[in-house]
Amino acid sequence: MAREMSSHESNSTGGVTQGCPGRAADKFVLAVAPMAGITHSAFRRLLTELGGCDQIYTEMLAGTALLGERPDSPYLKRHPGDGKVIYQLLLRDANRIEPIVDRLRSCLPDGLDLNCACPAARVRRVGGGSDLFDDAPRLEAVLRELRRVWTGPLSVKVRLGRDSSDGWREAFLDRLRLIRDCGVNSLSINLRFAADRLTRPARHELLPWVCAEAGVPVTANGDITGPETVAAHPERFAACAGLMLGRMAVVRPWVFAAWRGGGADYAAPDLAGVWRRLVTLVREDFEPEKAFRPIRLFTCWYSRNFAFGNTLFGRVCYAPDLETLLARTEAFLAKNPAVADNPSMRDF
Repeated sequence: MAREMSSHESNSTGGVTQGCPGRAADKFVLAVAPMAGITHSAFRRLLTELGGCDQIYTEMLAGTALLGERPDSPYLKRHPGDGKVIYQLLLRDANRIEPIVDRLRSCLPDGLDLNCACPAARVRRVGGGSDLFDDAPRLEAVLRELRRVWTGPLSVKVRLGRDSSDGWREAFLDRLRLIRDCGVNSLSINLRFAADRLTRPARHELLPWVCAEAGVPVTANGDITGPETVAAHPERFAACAGLMLGRMAVVRPWVFAAWRGGGADYAAPDLAGVWRRLVTLVREDFEPEKAFRPIRLFTCWYSRNFAFGNTLFGRVCYAPDLETLLARTEAFLAKNPAVADNPSMRDF
């Protein structure tokens, strides 16, 4: 069915449519996952304006590349009212961690996070992401050096391991012990194996076991789209400290406000207005020649709000430049397109 569109360091631990069930979010820390090309300063501002969440992660920041990054980069800079921003690092070894962390201090991070989850081949090839998680000695060296130079909240994002071959549970438990012994404050877990990428459903049934074994607060990630996910199997999420949303937070940046703020009484914002606001914020934070890519990526995901969003997706995906993209999107919105009740995360 569809409807018509309406007009700093500390030692502390670190749209849902109308009628969605419950307000279970009150017991969880709600976070936005690190997403390449998405969780830059402009998107963080948009999210805050639409109600915000408890924590938002920067996109994965390559450690050594940070040393040459400008302080006003949209990947680093913060704005008043940003909320809690966790800076996620892509590291492959313990070299130069101290200057990398020093480079971030002026951003006043509310925490640092080490990416041990990314399964992308380009990341694994350089020894980062899930490849680092596979290599216990290298992972330990990185974590101990991070903990030495950074006294604030430190977290790690992981998956279940490389694949589900025999012995994966023992290897995973070994990594949990290592993470705990290195003084990490919390972890988030995408409940998939690296080999799954995003093609297989997240294994939420393993959450009680992970939480029981972790020894630190656990934030669940993967196939969580709103309160209905928790309501379907509350026993699976009962021991979690937090819930991390990824793609749904891009499709509906007001998802947290709807979840916590109204349930059946929540009125979703004007969809065209939200898209236009994102365009404005990106143009404020990015240099003109670099604004096209983040606007296109956001618009491709945002198109899933519409019953025939594949039409907008196709027009935007192949737009040759920003002005064409803006014109095509405005033309689509001018037709008052029907809105999808439940946007698909897997179609087109």
